[in-house]
Amino acid sequence: MPVTTPLHIAVVGGGIGGLAAALATARSGHRVTLVERAGRFGEIGAGLQLAPNASLALDELGVLPAVRHTAVAPPRLVMMDALTGDQVTALDLRGAAYTERFKHPYLVTHRTDLHSALLAACEEHPGGVTLRTGHTVTLAEQDGSGVRLHFAGGQRPLSADAAVAADGLHSSLRQALVGDGDPVCSRYVAFRGAIPAARMTGRMSRIAASDAVMVWAGPRMHLVQYPLRRGELYNQVAVFESDHYTPDSDDWGTEAELEERFAGTCQAVRDALPLVSRDRRWPLYDRAPIDKWVHGRIALLGDAAHPMLQYLAQGACQALEDAVALGQALAGASDPADAFAAYADRRRERATRVQTDAHRFGEICHLEGMGATFRNMALSSRGPEDFDDIAWVWTPAPAPVTAL
Repeated sequence: MPVTTPLHIAVVGGGIGGLAAALATARSGHRVTLVERAGRFGEIGAGLQLAPNASLALDELGVLPAVRHTAVAPPRLVMMDALTGDQVTALDLRGAAYTERFKHPYLVTHRTDLHSALLAACEEHPGGVTLRTGHTVTLAEQDGSGVRLHFAGGQRPLSADAAVAADGLHSSLRQALVGDGDPVCSRYVAFRGAIPAARMTGRMSRIAASDAVMVWAGPRMHLVQYPLRRGELYNQVAVFESDHYTPDSDDWGTEAELEERFAGTCQAVRDALPLVSRDRRWPLYDRAPIDKWVHGRIALLGDAAHPMLQYLAQGACQALEDAVALGQALAGASDPADAFAAYADRRRERATRVQTDAHRFGEICHLEGMGATFRNMALSSRGPEDFDDIAWVWTPAPAPVTAL
């Protein structure tokens, strides 16, 4: 449905979710101004997994070909026992059963590559997406006619018809609207980074050459490995629960704890551990789900709405789904509050379920003793084409049919 009078939508946050939201909104026929607090656009971190629900979203946003140019389509998703080195289960990500069921590829990519593709699409969109860096929102006011954003440093306020808060885990707009305090620390921490694939030698080079996504599950820890950027880089993420966590200290989840937690793992994991990046540790947070994503003319999106632990590899995927649903709700809309309500109604239940199940899968992944033994026995009976347990995550709800 064409837009007769385009709305002006402000998007707060220039990460993956914010750029995707801006692009989806512009593609639905509206004018967009995106504000980012950093002085320049960019992403930090290393790799991320894009399940077929994310590939579908990228296809609908028109950026899937650009992302595929540098991404890797792994042939398998493999869970290994980090202590014994035995395979627990594996899924075939390229076979007929996968492609017939999911249609879109399972990809792994560097966060910066995905971010760059979305940024380029926003810059090149014929309708125009205005991008502003160095803008930190200090106050958002709204009334029946629009939203007014105020910025630090005396920068000129921005008036728009509505605003999308895509400002991440520590969203200032969420705090102003919901007021649910700080994110909840899981007591787990991640060390992660990508290294040149050539540095993977011996046993590690054989694992890397498989191009598979490898998940080594162990007691209160795991290691994830997969290739990036056409196989030129290799991504490794070591995650573990700290015994020394305290909420008022940063002296926990240290390198010494990393070495201690992984000391009893199999040789393949111990060989990989020295090459896990140590330049930064990443404490892992989430929040309890909330029912209210929309407050009049302001909507929450991505981690601002549903921050989740990474155990289902769905954080970015769900933000992309949000963006597509937002764009579809805004298509032809003249009342942003009604469109935002429709967007939230479509996305809330599914995102909450993914958010909750990510917690549960982390518990399964990190089982100890007999719990791990029963987990391995249960999962080992699955075949490589048995997607029934994960299919609901990888298959987004269809878009509602709108009467013309």
